[in-house]
Parts: sequence; C-alpha cells; structure tokens
Amino acid sequence: MIVEAIPCLRDNYAWWLPELGVVIDPSDAAPVRAHLGARRPRAVWCTHHHWDHVGGIPELAAAFPGLEVVGPAHDHDRIAGLTRTVADGDTIDGARVLAIPGHTLGAVAYVFDGDVFTGDTLFLAGCGRLFEGTPAMMVASLAKLRALPDATRVWPGHEYTASNLAFARSIGVAGGRHAAPPPGTLGEEKATNPFLRWDDPVIAARLGTSLGVDTFAEARRRKDTF
Repeated sequence: MIVEAIPCLRDNYAWWLPELGVVIDPSDAAPVRAHLGARRPRAVWCTHHHWDHVGGIPELAAAFPGLEVVGPAHDHDRIAGLTRTVADGDTIDGARVLAIPGHTLGAVAYVFDGDVFTGDTLFLAGCGRLFEGTPAMMVASLAKLRALPDATRVWPGHEYTASNLAFARSIGVAGGRHAAPPPGTLGEEKATNPFLRWDDPVIAARLGTSLGVDTFAEARRRKDTF
C-alpha cells in the first residue's frame, strides 16, 4: 500500500492513502490540502477524538462536499461531522478495525495486510499516555497490536521516536536502534519498544516490578516524567 506522510502542527502526522482516497487523522486542514493539491479525498478516518487528530475535519468537509467522515462509535458525540462510525471487528475499504482503548476509551486502529495505523496508542519505541484508560486496558490493546505479523508497518500519530528511544535506553532497552521517521515494523517494536515488553522478566527486573501489567504501568509512570 502507498502511504504518504503529511506533517501537521508541531509533531503530528496525518496519512494519505491515495489508492483509497482516504486521509487518516487530519489535525489541520491546511497542510492536508497543500499536500493533496488537485487530488480529492473521498473519506477521512479518525483513530480517536482528540483535537490534534480531528481539528481539520470541518474545513475539509466544507472544501469537499460529500466527504465521508469515519470514527469510533464510542466517540460519536465527540467528533464533529461524523457520517459513519466503526467498532471493533468492523471492516472498511479492506481495513479491519481494532478497538485499542487506553489512551482514550474509544481509540481504534485501522489494520491492513501489512500496515497498521495506530493513532496515539502505539508510537515508534513508545505508547500514548493513559488519559482515559487503565494500564490493564492499555496492555490488552497493545497485545492486540503485538499479535500482528512482524513485517507489519506501523504508522503512528506523532513523531516522538527520538525521545522515546532516549527513554528506552534509560531503562536498558532499544539496543542499537536509531530514530527514523515512520514507518517502523512491528518486529522492530517487539524487540525495542519497552511498552511491548511487559512480560519480559529482564525488563521487570530492571524496573523492580512483578511481571505483567505492573511492569507496563511502572514504565509508563516513568515515561510520564522523563
């Protein structure tokens, strides 16, 4: 699949899927419209309701009459202009929808054969803050993503890779991995992302926690103040 990055705001990404005519997470309409030029989007897909993922929708909807706006059913009253809602297990234009609550309660990922758009749940070498969910909820969501094939390309909602790797190295993870723009692969994430290694006894020992959710929660607590 062809995926084109559209940098937005300070560190956000919107993603353009030209084969489908879909924009994912348009935080700001201006860079999206500049990137598209004469191309016309058919739909917008949202991973969650936060303003820095949906802020460009009203302008895009006004500029492109008939634009389909897709988002999580849980967020039906939190994303202005939704025309279609999706929930866990749904399919849309060849993508499977995964409910991945934790960062927000309604967060979803869009999974294709070989690509996953994770919003603010999974970043390269990191994960999102727990604004609405619990550590256990986030671990369950990350487990769904971790179960995807290693070759799956990960397209996150923000460019936080350098700071995430610095944190990972501070707790003895990440090895020789270097910061690079998305995508990364899920195989790389499984090896070097501390938030996907809650069941690794080595990481648990380094953090001084019991294995499992406690390991994840302590890693997330430390990252919040890193």
